[in-house]
Amino acid sequence: MSRHPLFRPYLALVAVCFFWGTTYLGIRMALEAFPPLALVSVRYIISGVIMLAFARARGLYLPRGKELAAACFSGFFTLTIGNGALVFAETLIPSGMAGLIITISPFWMVGMEALLPGGERLHAPTIGGMAVGLAGAALLFTPDAGSHDINRHVLHGFLLLQIGMAGWSFGSIYQRRKAGKAHPVIAGAVQQLAAGLILAPFALAIREHPFYWSGRGILALLYLVVFGSIVGYSAYAYSMDRLPVAIVSVYPYVNAVVAVTLGWLFYREPFGRREALAMAVIFAGVALVKRYSRRPAT
Repeated sequence: MSRHPLFRPYLALVAVCFFWGTTYLGIRMALEAFPPLALVSVRYIISGVIMLAFARARGLYLPRGKELAAACFSGFFTLTIGNGALVFAETLIPSGMAGLIITISPFWMVGMEALLPGGERLHAPTIGGMAVGLAGAALLFTPDAGSHDINRHVLHGFLLLQIGMAGWSFGSIYQRRKAGKAHPVIAGAVQQLAAGLILAPFALAIREHPFYWSGRGILALLYLVVFGSIVGYSAYAYSMDRLPVAIVSVYPYVNAVVAVTLGWLFYREPFGRREALAMAVIFAGVALVKRYSRRPAT
């Protein structure tokens, strides 16, 4: 089986499905020791430096000029805004709920693609699928029994994640359209270092809560660097290069299941009938969007 030509790409996809699902819990644990801006900045500076140092030692091609600028620009949107919004959202909502909300990211991807020049237009079935998925997300805001108020923390976390998903979608599409000679993994390393350096001045200037040097928080940061950034992102770039996009795009669903399970196991984050129903409806909506947003054959 290991001799199958697609064995390694599928193995990389399995790594993406699992490790990126665990990063939601890793972020929550790391936030026990690090403030949000510092966490994102330190994580991506470390991972970016390690990956680029390895690439330079191996004599691999490094982006330069306009290609370097495009990778940094993409990194600002995908990681500074995209992952930064996720980290701030997890200060408001459980990690499992954050993973569940991010499963609607394909809505932003197809919407952003439709808005940009040359992108595929939205069709009625696609818009219908988006409406179904958003209805599932709306279930997360239904008041608890005996309460008539919407949970404002959930609402604010949801809005933060929308900003993050918009940034991730735009940055991903931009990077794909501006792809240069550098290997996607190397371009990803540039994006990570750029995101960390962009946030560093803000992390130093803005007074967040102080550092709490807990062993679990530091180990969580190291886990995010190794398995979230270096292993996870490299596996994602490799599987995207070798497998059809439709197959790779299953990873948000698996990520959500992993995030919800780990959040319940480690923090006893709530997951009841409402959350399960919301997950089912969101998954159905995303499936409809993916089914009807494919470009027709010519």
